[in-house]
Amino acid sequence: MGDAQTLTADEQLRLAYEQFETGRDFTLAVEEEFALLDPATLGMVNRFEDLHAASLKTPLGEHVAGELIASEIEVKTGRCESFAEAAANLATRRAQLLELADSFDIALGATGTHPWSPWQEQRIIDTPHYRRNDEILRYVVWRNNSFGLHVHVGIRGADRAVAVCNALRGFMPELLALSASSPFVEDCFTHLHSVRSQVFTRMFPRSGIPDTFADWADYEKFIGYLYKTGSVTEHTQLWWSVRLHLQFPTVEIRICDGQPELAEARSVSALCYALTARIARALDEGEPVPVLRQRLIEENFWRAIRNGLSGDFLDLNQTESLRIRSARHALEELIEWVMPVAEELGVASYLDIPAANAAERQIARFEEGADLREIYAEQVARTRDVALEASHG
Repeated sequence: MGDAQTLTADEQLRLAYEQFETGRDFTLAVEEEFALLDPATLGMVNRFEDLHAASLKTPLGEHVAGELIASEIEVKTGRCESFAEAAANLATRRAQLLELADSFDIALGATGTHPWSPWQEQRIIDTPHYRRNDEILRYVVWRNNSFGLHVHVGIRGADRAVAVCNALRGFMPELLALSASSPFVEDCFTHLHSVRSQVFTRMFPRSGIPDTFADWADYEKFIGYLYKTGSVTEHTQLWWSVRLHLQFPTVEIRICDGQPELAEARSVSALCYALTARIARALDEGEPVPVLRQRLIEENFWRAIRNGLSGDFLDLNQTESLRIRSARHALEELIEWVMPVAEELGVASYLDIPAANAAERQIARFEEGADLREIYAEQVARTRDVALEASHG
């Protein structure tokens, strides 16, 4: 899309529209955020610039980015033509990042939050984008020491991409429940399964579950309004849990916590991808796809934050019957619905509901008497060990 900062808002929106109209269905990219850690204490360390400079001399360089704080790094699969390619790249990028971090005596954390490192000790990286966000948000952005997994999916057609986003909104709670990995923050067992989501979506403006839009023109009118009133200076300041990304352009799912386990990073990404494609196909074929009210989705969103995969969900398609399902049952039904497209796209083998996800495993260890440092050390070790196993396998 070029340098967005050299284009006016109208130019950015017009170019994004053209790229959606001429884009390709079901390409994808996955982004993962990792904490940079002192290997002895596992506290967060401000070393991003060191890693980034070194990465530029390696094949990893073009796939590394800064993400707000200097104790965090983001790695990207790059645009992939198939999920098999994305799955392979997820393993490769983790292994490459681990090798680079080892050379600087840095460990990596991949849960949605760090269990104890104070936000006051984390430094905002010095880039124009994050300087602007720091100036605009101040305390809100300082507190956002969180680590997520984002999935971008190519959808051809601007109106169609808006319609896909409208429908995806209703499935954000299920995706969060599956991916929840952050019960601890600020030396506290929060009793939440995703405190990352609570911190981020309850503090940031223009975050959480967005409104629906009638079509691209309706969406463009709203984005233009935000620019013209000075509410935003760039489109990425819409921090919704699912959004249109204007630069690539893609539908971007942003709800998921970071994943300590490579297999679960693949599984979560696979469900995001297959679900997006399934919705697009349903819209094409005239199959009814519910577009739910924000206030109803929020009820399940809170349930996902609080109890994750261990809780239950309201069946928002059957509000009159007051049907309630376990989160696992809801996900089983969702996987059954997406399975035809998942099989077609080669994703089916990656779809899985674990016996216990990352949040549940950590909470179980806490309830057994393990302390936060011991539990986090186990997550860091698993991230490392699995990445090494995959790279040698």
